[in-house]
Order: sequence, then structure tokens, then C-alpha cells
Amino acid sequence: MIQSAKPRKQRLFRYTASNHLRQSFVNAHISKELAAKLGVKKRSIGVRKGDTVKVMSGSSRGKTGKVLGVDLGRAVVFVEGITRKNAKGKESQIAINASNVYITDMDLGDKLRSAKMQALKATKQ
Repeated sequence: MIQSAKPRKQRLFRYTASNHLRQSFVNAHISKELAAKLGVKKRSIGVRKGDTVKVMSGSSRGKTGKVLGVDLGRAVVFVEGITRKNAKGKESQIAINASNVYITDMDLGDKLRSAKMQALKATKQ
């Protein structure tokens, strides 16, 4: 990560970051119940497609839905059921900043992700 506090250097870092660094830009807080259920102490973890999240700020505040996709380039997530109609009447997904969502349930179908949760559980003890 970058050490400078200068806004210009921060923006440059975020705009030119590679994809493996951009994954940390789409981290979101975990609910206390989910953290207790999984047995992890981490406050936040990366959002993935299939997770259930609750929107914490913005015009869609309080709505809950599954993540339909994650855009690493813009560091945003798309949540099921949160759409906007355009002038022609077509509905499109609203991009929500990952910092404005709260993970309430995780999709542990991925072997690597479930292994990572087990590793985090082991380090807690």
C-alpha cells in the first residue's frame, strides 16, 4: 500500500493499482453474528458474488440482497433488487461502493474461500 498522505498520490495509486491490489478495495464489514458463527475475529473481508449484503448508506439504505457481481475496476458491487429505471423504462443495476455494504451471509461454496475461513478460525485460537 501507499504511505503518502497526499491526495494526488492516493488517487494515482488507486487508479493505477493492479487487480490483486484492487481486491482489497472491495472489502466490507462482517456482521457480528456472522463473525461469531464463522469463528473469525476479522472486521472486514472481500465481497464476492453470491454473498448476502445489507446496504448501509445511500438512497437504497436498509435493503438486503445477494451480490450479483463485483467490479474491481470501479471498486463497486451490484446487489440484487437494487435497480434504477432509465428514460426508456429499462431497468439497470445501481453500482454501490463496497464500503457502504455490510455482509450478513457469506457464500462458502468456493473451496479456497472456505479454506481461508478455516485458516482465519485457526489463527483466532
